[in-house]
Amino acid sequence: MTKESMSVHEVAKLTGITARTLHYYDEIGLLKPTKVTESGYRMYDDTALSRLQNILLFRELEFPLKEIKVILDSPDFDPSEAIAQQIELLELQYKHIGELIIFAREIQNKGVTTMNFDVFDKSEIKKYEAEVKAKWGNTKAYQEYEQKDITRNEGDYSKIANELMTMFSELGELKHLTPNVDEVQKKISALQKFITDNYYVCTNEILSGLGEMYVCDERFKSSIDKAGGDGTAGFVKQAIAVHCSKKRS
Repeated sequence: MTKESMSVHEVAKLTGITARTLHYYDEIGLLKPTKVTESGYRMYDDTALSRLQNILLFRELEFPLKEIKVILDSPDFDPSEAIAQQIELLELQYKHIGELIIFAREIQNKGVTTMNFDVFDKSEIKKYEAEVKAKWGNTKAYQEYEQKDITRNEGDYSKIANELMTMFSELGELKHLTPNVDEVQKKISALQKFITDNYYVCTNEILSGLGEMYVCDERFKSSIDKAGGDGTAGFVKQAIAVHCSKKRS
C-alpha cells in the first residue's frame, strides 16, 4: 500500500504517534484525513502526511497545537520558509543543549564552585519563536498591523513609540504596589486599548502572549526596564496575568 492510501494504523506505525492522537487531530481540525471510507476508516495521502510532518516538527519545537493550526492554515503559509525557520529553531535548541551538557560536565568534574545561571537562558530561542509566531501565528493580528502600517508616516512611528514607552514608565512608577490593585489594572486596560487602537485587536490571549514576550525577549525587556526602571517588564507581565485571569473568571 502506498502513502497515497495509508490508514490510521499505518500512519501511526510510520510516525510513532498513536491512533488516538490522529483521531484527536481530526477532531480539532488540525489534521483531517484525505477521505473516510464507507466503513469509517480514515485514509491519508501525501499532502496530509506532509502537513503531519510540519505538525510534528512544530510540536518538537514546543508550539501549542492551537498555534500550529493557525500557522498551517494561514493563506500566506510558505512550507519552504517554514522549514528554514524550523531548522533555525532546532539549531538554537541544539546549541542550548550543548551548552547545558558542557556545564553539567564541569559540575561533574569540578563540583559547584561558581554559580552561573547564564547557561539556562533561553531568551534567544524565545525571541526567534516570537518572530515566527508574529509572522504566522497571529495571522489576523499581523494583517491588521500591516493594514494600519500603510497609512503611517515617520512621525507617527515616533509618536506611537513615545506614547507606549510613557505607559511603561507610568507602570514602572507603580512597582511598589501589588499587580492586582485597581490603579495598576487600569493602566493595563489602557495598555490593551492602546495596542488595539494603534496595532491590532489586542485580545486577552494576545495580551498574555505579549506579557511573556516582554520578559523573554531581551530587546523588549531592556526597552521597558529603561522606560520604567529595573523590574518593570516583570511587573507588567504579572499585572497582565492578573488582568487576563480576571477576564476569564
